[in-house]
Amino acid sequence: MHIPENYLSPTTCAAMGAVMLPIWYKAVKEVKVKVATDKQTIPMLGIGTSLSFLIMMFNLPAPGGTSAHAVGAVLIAILLGPWASCLAVSVALAMQALLFGDGGILAFGANTFCMAVVMPFVGYAVYTLLKKWTKNKIIASFFGGYIGIVVAALTVAVLLGIQPIFFKDSSGNPLYNPYPLSVTIPVMGVTHLLIGLVEGFFTAGVQQFIERLNLENNKQTTVKKLRPLLLFILAMIILTPLGLLATGTAFAEWDVQELVGKLSHYHVVAQAPKGMLNGFSFHAIFPDYSIAGIPEVLGYILSAASAVLISFILYRLIFGRKVEK
Repeated sequence: MHIPENYLSPTTCAAMGAVMLPIWYKAVKEVKVKVATDKQTIPMLGIGTSLSFLIMMFNLPAPGGTSAHAVGAVLIAILLGPWASCLAVSVALAMQALLFGDGGILAFGANTFCMAVVMPFVGYAVYTLLKKWTKNKIIASFFGGYIGIVVAALTVAVLLGIQPIFFKDSSGNPLYNPYPLSVTIPVMGVTHLLIGLVEGFFTAGVQQFIERLNLENNKQTTVKKLRPLLLFILAMIILTPLGLLATGTAFAEWDVQELVGKLSHYHVVAQAPKGMLNGFSFHAIFPDYSIAGIPEVLGYILSAASAVLISFILYRLIFGRKVEK
């Protein structure tokens, strides 16, 4: 679901970035208020970002030889609220883009809008309604996660699918993503109707696991009380190389050469878009979660562990002093 560099026009990227600026501002303000009233918020933000980052590393096989992954945004919204989820998932996506080249730098606003705004707010709304109607948190959280990721995927599909409509060269050829809405919507929709099952089970399962830890009734959150959750995160870190088993690249996350090879499969003219050939290029420090000179599996694990560590340190630096005062 990560939109890569140059699949969206600079105009689209700028517009989505502009949309996200006030949303991030609001999210930070809401989280500051929550931190001031609940000291558990800081470690839980680190846990939420870690869970989101890690679950996105578990790529799963998808139709057409591609792959996809869960996101965890609705889980964080259920635990901390949708504004906190917006911030937590945005941080996870920022680390993925800047450190590992997963998702475009220019497309960051679009990616965060889909996964850190649409998904948590839609999913949380579904969760709230179903919890009220069914009185069953498991059902509510499952369908919150399921519907949240499907709607987010369809939002990505629309952003991609409008590119060949609005951005063409003088000959009428697409400058950026060449797949029309007639391709992006069904492909992203069908894929995430399946991946949504994983998202739903992950959301419901982890939400129940955390609820049983009874953290809400503990005025002070210590490492000892969080130990089961931290061990769960450690287990996820160790198991992340399972995500390498899904060898297919996610739909519309191919490089230009691979993209051209895939176009005819979707009945689109096999021609490299000029805007993608001459677009922005960014070289991440650890591309594709790999570290030069060490085995791929170990690099994947170290990438996961580094992101988790950064998450906890970052929130402590940003919000920690406010709590101490």
